[in-house]
This record gives sequence, C-alpha cells and structure tokens, in this order.
Amino acid sequence: MINDQRPVEQRAEDFRTTFRHVTEQVGRVFVGHDTLVERALIAFFCGGHALIEGAPGLGKTLLVRTLADALQLRYSRVQCTPDLLPGDVTGTNILTDGATGVRSFTFHPGPIFANVVLADEINRATPRTQSAFLEAMQEHHVTVFGTTHALAAPFSVFATQNPIEMEGTYPLPEAQLDRFFFKLRMPSPSTDELAEIVKRTTAAPAAVPLPSTDAATVVAVSQIIRDVPVADDVLRVALRLVRATHPDAEEAPRRIRQFARYGASPRAAQSLVLGAKAHALLRGRLHVSKDDIRAVAIETLRHRILVNFQAEMEHVTADALAGDVLAVVEHD
Repeated sequence: MINDQRPVEQRAEDFRTTFRHVTEQVGRVFVGHDTLVERALIAFFCGGHALIEGAPGLGKTLLVRTLADALQLRYSRVQCTPDLLPGDVTGTNILTDGATGVRSFTFHPGPIFANVVLADEINRATPRTQSAFLEAMQEHHVTVFGTTHALAAPFSVFATQNPIEMEGTYPLPEAQLDRFFFKLRMPSPSTDELAEIVKRTTAAPAAVPLPSTDAATVVAVSQIIRDVPVADDVLRVALRLVRATHPDAEEAPRRIRQFARYGASPRAAQSLVLGAKAHALLRGRLHVSKDDIRAVAIETLRHRILVNFQAEMEHVTADALAGDVLAVVEHD
C-alpha cells in the first residue's frame, strides 16, 4: 500500500469528495434511505461487508449495483439458492487441452472475484455454500484444491436477506454474521419516496450513475480512515458498548442479562471504531467523538447480540437489546 505523504487535511477532503460523489450518484437512481446509504458506503470504504435486510422489491440489489457503477468497480451477483455449490461462488479447476495436446487443470474464477459482490438472499444457500464466503470475507483470498487465489482490492460483500419469508432458508451461523461490518435494515418507502420511485421507473430514459473514479482511487482515499486518531476516553466508550452486550459482564444492562445468549466479539469493537472514524471524517472532523461511536453502534451490534429462547418467546429483538446497551453506556 502506498504511503500518502500529503497533508492529512487534503487527504480527508479527497475522501469526502469521493464519498459525496458516490452518494450523489446513488441518489440519481436509488430513492431515499439516506442514512442507510451512508452506512453502506461507510462499511465499503472501511473495507468491510454489509448485511442488508428488507422485504422484496425495496431496491437492495439496485443500491449495491449502483454503488459499484458509481465507483467504476467490477460487480458480480450471486443468486443464492439451495442447489448453489461452493465452487459456484469461488470458482473451480477445469481440465483443459493445452496447445501441445497436454491436458492440465486451469482455474476458472467464480463471481467472488469482483470488487463488489452481491450475495442475494444469502440465507437461501446451504451452510456449506455460505461457508464459501467466509475465507474471502476475512482473508480476502480463496483456497481451491490447495491453491490460494488473492482477491483484488477493494473487496466487499453485500449480502441480502428477506425477513418475512423464512421457509426453505438456512440461518447464518454466528461466525459468518460476525464478519459483517454492519447489519442494515431497509424499511418500506414513505408515500413521497414511493411517488418518486414510480416517476423514475415508469419514465424513460432511466437515470444512470456517472462514474468518476476507479479501484485504485478508492483504495487510496480510504487510507485516511485508519489514520484518524481516537482519544482514550472515546475508545473506552466503544469498548464498554461491546462489553455490555455480554450477559455475564459487569456493564451489562438488565435485559441483556435476561435475554442475551452471547455478546459481540472483538471484531465488533474494530468495526465500531473504524465506522466512527469514517463518520467523523464525513462530519469534517479529524478526530473521533463519542457521538460518532454512538451513531454507528446499532448497526454494529444488532447482528452480534445473540438472543436466547426466552427472548424469542417474548418477542424481544436484538435491536431492542442493542438500544438498551447504548442507553446504559450513554448514562455512565
């Protein structure tokens, strides 16, 4: 990675400019949900992955494809189904005839070899196929028949799932959920947003994003995120939030002790701090505040708090428990 020697203020402005461009271009195609769009882009620029949950027809696929188009990145979509195999995701070796007539195995990369990968309805794939994403999401490479193949940077997986149709689905294992930087919920559009959607999609021609960057630029401008300093007292807020999600922790609120089965991992703390750094940059600051930590806390924690059977029986959600954690830490 190239070490950028320019003044930090200039690098921060380059990041904001690129971020604003993508946001504006996404807004040309995708209507509303400004906070969700910002959080999805924060996850991407931080080098993370995002799980987007929403009912069919709300534009989850459109959002991810438009993001890739606006950044001029390679995009691929994996439609997850029960008969999807791991090799359909990672690629496989195929026996081919060489120019001299000698047969050999040639690796044919799968759709995971892209900058932006959409795993559509990921919970419809079997656990075996879901596991094909794990190595790529954590290590940014895949191993096929003992050979490791690196993935090009930037690389992000955006997975979607439908919360209202669970028949024939396979819940994501905890290890995979933890690899998602944020879990985002896409609500139904308001009346005004719905009217704008109908206008845009029933008229011709439809708007298209105007790309003005490339993969190398994205990698370069994203470096500034990790250079943003975090004061010890602000870092402690993030760490207390993560600790308070564990039912056996001293910091845990009452309902976490009662309804949580397991809390967030150290990976959650990493996501929380990185997300807060990007959030601070977007607000024009070169340091992280406690408000930045709080701003991204729910999206960071909601999929990492595992509820117990009693919570399911009493309809207590992970979102509600994450809200309790945030409220307790805010008043410490």
